[in-house]
Amino acid sequence: MAQACIFLAAGYEEVEMLTVVDMLRRAKISIDMVSITDQKEVTSSHNVTITADKTLSEVNFDEAEMLILPGGIPGTPNLRACDLLCEKLKEFAANGKKVAAVCAAPTVFGELGILDGKKATCYPSFADKLATGDYVKQPVVTDDNVITSRGMGTCIEFAGAIIESLKDKATADAVKEAIIYNDVY
Repeated sequence: MAQACIFLAAGYEEVEMLTVVDMLRRAKISIDMVSITDQKEVTSSHNVTITADKTLSEVNFDEAEMLILPGGIPGTPNLRACDLLCEKLKEFAANGKKVAAVCAAPTVFGELGILDGKKATCYPSFADKLATGDYVKQPVVTDDNVITSRGMGTCIEFAGAIIESLKDKATADAVKEAIIYNDVY
């Protein structure tokens, strides 16, 4: 049973995806890398092929606490084109379950109405595509059950916010300390 699922579509941003997976696993949070197709091998926007843990058809969404989207082009539009994933994202958000996205991927939340009345952030050139979300220029924005982040350079903070949401701040801080994040600990 995975506590969280991160979704891979052709053209995803590999650092955004792997930073989240790495840090959550360090925090002892179960996370599955999920291919949105029937193939487990998924190639990133920078031609790095990763083997996912599962395909979309193998996910038991009832067991997950959070759904996470990495950014990347054309990964983000490919995620948005996946009807089952979009249906589950809307269902999670409507039921108060947690969703998170980074870089261009918060635009998927905007298009699905998940950001209605919420503060959010994303890669700066996509800010006008958040639909009814209120763009905030911060590395990470948490508004109720929705976590968004700006891009690859903010992914350690993004993963930290996810860890804090799924566990606690002490665990998030301990993981950041262990990786010498900003050497402030």
